[in-house]
Amino acid sequence: MAAGDLARSFQDEVTCPICLEFFTDPVSIECGHNHCRACLSQCWGESEPKFSCPQCRVTILQRHLRPNYQLGNLVELVKRLQLPAGPEPKGQPGCKRHQEALKLFCQEDQTPICVVCDRSREHRAHPVVPIEEAAQEYKEKLQGALGPLREQLEEALVLRSEEEEKTAEWQDVKSTLSRSENMKLQEPEAVCTDLQRKYKICLDLRETLNRFAVEVTLDPDTANPWLVLSEDRKCVRLRDTHQDLLDIPKRFDYCVFVLGAKGFAGGRCYWEVEVGDKTGWTLGVCRESVSRKGKVTLTPKNGYWVMWLRDGGYKACTSSPTPLPVSTKRSRVGIFLDYEAGEVLFYNVTDRSHLFTFTDTFSGTLCPFFSPYLNIRGTNTAPLTICPVPAEAGGNPW
Repeated sequence: MAAGDLARSFQDEVTCPICLEFFTDPVSIECGHNHCRACLSQCWGESEPKFSCPQCRVTILQRHLRPNYQLGNLVELVKRLQLPAGPEPKGQPGCKRHQEALKLFCQEDQTPICVVCDRSREHRAHPVVPIEEAAQEYKEKLQGALGPLREQLEEALVLRSEEEEKTAEWQDVKSTLSRSENMKLQEPEAVCTDLQRKYKICLDLRETLNRFAVEVTLDPDTANPWLVLSEDRKCVRLRDTHQDLLDIPKRFDYCVFVLGAKGFAGGRCYWEVEVGDKTGWTLGVCRESVSRKGKVTLTPKNGYWVMWLRDGGYKACTSSPTPLPVSTKRSRVGIFLDYEAGEVLFYNVTDRSHLFTFTDTFSGTLCPFFSPYLNIRGTNTAPLTICPVPAEAGGNPW
């Protein structure tokens, strides 16, 4: 075994799976796994009736922490030896945090990660793929986008040439004014009824959408064990500890998702969600038939029509996430589903502006989708709250 590999093996053995740092006061639990005493106490809390191993999820019957003095001595030995992490694989950048090769690609955060990052709490609920597979996918998408761009460039060059020809025909300002004096203004054509109707909708968007407002509540049977719902099932937030809930087919067991209690198989419906000052969230609709187990990729192909906020950036989760412009801070988001038209529209309720529209063909039942995202370093603790609606959907066309 190479010296670098041996060093990494030693470091893995003395690294806490919760904080990903060298063990501090290591303790063992019933399942045989080791953790820092402080990390385990913080993970379990003080008032939880049942506990589970953060690493293997096995239920722990007794809260008995056995000091692992041998492991503690090994930690001190590794620190004194100051083992090198070993050279990075030639031609590949390494993870600055764990000194491992970046072999995976996190599809949610759109960044390369190492195998240790994949096991950490920060990325544990995220879909990942091998980095070679992600590189090939984006290469194909870029090649596919070049064709339309070339066509647009050619069209722009043609338009520029036509405008230059028109400019050459206009001799000087005097002749231009002379021609304008001989021109008669045409009477404006009557604006079509459909255009007038759409213009009126734009003037008071929220009033129009509220005609299709529906009452939405959360389904606790679908909620991931790390989520807690309010008594009225209108709010959802991330817990500090994992709940020991029955693993039924409806429940999301890996991703921190929860669905609305009522789905829609037709018609038009609208609801609003208060996101406040949260730094991360995901909202939209999904097929009722989506898989609830393991990692998922949020795309229309997989049955998700959603948008998210991550690190101050808004994106629509298309096959390749589409960045959305940020004008006014979005403290409340409106979602409008037009089933027959095959559209899911997102609105910034704060300034009544349209954010994005998914267009697709729907079948089966679609459910409201919510995710408060992860609480990274205590910056995303606020809940998602379904706002009261002034009226039930009337079902009338616009």
